[in-house]
Amino acid sequence: MADYIYTMEIRLTPDQLKGVNLVQEVARAAGITLYLTGGAIRDIISGFTIRDLDFTVQGNPLKLQKDFERAGAQLAGHDDDVRTLFLVLPGNVRAEVGMAHTETYEKVGKPPTIAPASIQEDLRRRDFTVNAMALSLNEGSRGLLLDPFNGVADIEAKVLRILHNYSFVEDPSRLIRATRFAARFHWPLEERTQQRFDSARENKYIDHISKGSIGHEIAQLAHEDDPLSVVRALEKEEFLKVLHPHWTVAKVDTNGLTQLMKTRQQIVDLGYTVDPSAAVMHFLTAHLPEKDIADIRKQIPRKDLIEAWRDIEDHAKELAKRLMGKEAATPSRTWNLLSSARPEMVLFLAVTARHQSVAQKIKNFFTKWRDVQKRIPLPEMTELLITPQLPEYPKIARDVFMLLLDGKLRSRTETLKFLKPFAPPPPPPPPPPRRGRGPKAAAVAAPIPEAPGKPAKGKGKKAAPVAAPAPAASVPAPAKKTKPEASRKPDTKAKPAKAAGKTAKSAKPAAKAAAARHSTRKPAAKKSTTKKAKKR
Repeated sequence: MADYIYTMEIRLTPDQLKGVNLVQEVARAAGITLYLTGGAIRDIISGFTIRDLDFTVQGNPLKLQKDFERAGAQLAGHDDDVRTLFLVLPGNVRAEVGMAHTETYEKVGKPPTIAPASIQEDLRRRDFTVNAMALSLNEGSRGLLLDPFNGVADIEAKVLRILHNYSFVEDPSRLIRATRFAARFHWPLEERTQQRFDSARENKYIDHISKGSIGHEIAQLAHEDDPLSVVRALEKEEFLKVLHPHWTVAKVDTNGLTQLMKTRQQIVDLGYTVDPSAAVMHFLTAHLPEKDIADIRKQIPRKDLIEAWRDIEDHAKELAKRLMGKEAATPSRTWNLLSSARPEMVLFLAVTARHQSVAQKIKNFFTKWRDVQKRIPLPEMTELLITPQLPEYPKIARDVFMLLLDGKLRSRTETLKFLKPFAPPPPPPPPPPRRGRGPKAAAVAAPIPEAPGKPAKGKGKKAAPVAAPAPAASVPAPAKKTKPEASRKPDTKAKPAKAAGKTAKSAKPAAKAAAARHSTRKPAAKKSTTKKAKKR
């Protein structure tokens, strides 16, 4: 069985995953059943780009508006008819939270009757099998995939299939949606679906489309990866004029739109998250009169898209003015300015900039200066042990980067001169070895016993500290009938063998062991002992 929670977590971006957790916590606190549905599930399974998140709850999501705002989401609009909230989650993630409901169509072209329903009934009223799936985000069933129409199989087969024969009749906007999906995914319509599609188009069911559906389809164009191909497909089916009577491909700035999507991909590859929807709408309607543009904006349900589209040119002009002023007089200042600007504005200005200096600075920001940034850490930093483990490393690395951009570190000497004050102190020297009774000293203190009568070789003076106490070496012991002092080392000049032999005759067996242990005494002391023994 597939682990769809794991698939979701690896397919969503970090910001989208945080958005899922945010919606999940709000729904759990309110005691509402929550599902991830529609296009999000389709794109997670198919591997296509996940544009937005669609949630369905069994309840009224409009009551959760304040809860979402307190959690950090922004309200971008709402639809009271189907009880849907349009949200912008942290990280600029678009999301919709709608009520599970049924739609009953009494007549063609008439708005449906909306009624609350279960998630299973909600899936039955959808358009295509690949969109009629839901993933449970509830305790006890988290990760359970609901797929009553076998949408996973159609994703694997790469076909678009309607749920029932009256799908295009009930909601003519599905004709536009089928065209848009086919152009985006390059998936054909299933045979029966194609027949129903052709019949609905010939009977002009598209004339009965609702205004709300038109606005929704216009907004979807702004988030396509290849909006130009979708617009051309819509014009081929004569659906583009349904969105607006004067809208044609000739009214689109095709060169600007192509350059925009190319630059957008370059920015995404650098790790930026950018929403090009406002810029896309600008180029899609570039040659339309202002009145027609205003009419199109009125039909879009999302206020955030309308505001961004309306203000994009003014914001871009303001950014261009700043790039030509003192605020961007040096490469380092230009880098700081563009880094703090919204990626959407930088993207749009990169395509529309008229001043050569502005265009060149933006180009350097995405190409040449990135190569300089990759050179950090410098070899000199490694040599001076300036590593990421230092608390001040981020600031040092940034300062080095700024100086490199401005050409103030041109040689190794200049670089070392700047970096030396930040180098950490050298590590302390290792502690000296301990002097004491170590393994070697123990070996000297306990030599291998030797046979009696034979002096130790080469251990005369060095072995003195472990011999008998000092007084016994300097003051001769009185002649007593006790154990002989065999612990003193024999004199090498005398005849130690004979002296040792005479002493050994009167020694006890225990004295022999003592003589072996203390055979390292000084030769001089042994000589005097031998003479006394002779006198006796």
